[in-house]
Amino acid sequence: MDDVKFDEATQKELATFFEREQAQARINSTVHNLTSMCWDKCITGTPGSRFARGEESCLLNCVDRFLDTSLFIIKTIEGQRSQQS
Repeated sequence: MDDVKFDEATQKELATFFEREQAQARINSTVHNLTSMCWDKCITGTPGSRFARGEESCLLNCVDRFLDTSLFIIKTIEGQRSQQS
């Protein structure tokens, strides 16, 4: 394979593109994991046209707790990084 050389602007553009794509992949993975985890925890029977009593509130609480935990972890990591700088 030929070595392809890109100018600095193209390299920066490619790096930004890859960072965005990786961030999108992480978001998609998180949403998938969240959906799977909350569904397994909250949906107790065969889904019909409506959720059974308590399933909807369980799903909402599960998502809220997952997001709260994720934000807490992110803030903790950012705090640790800023202390190291």
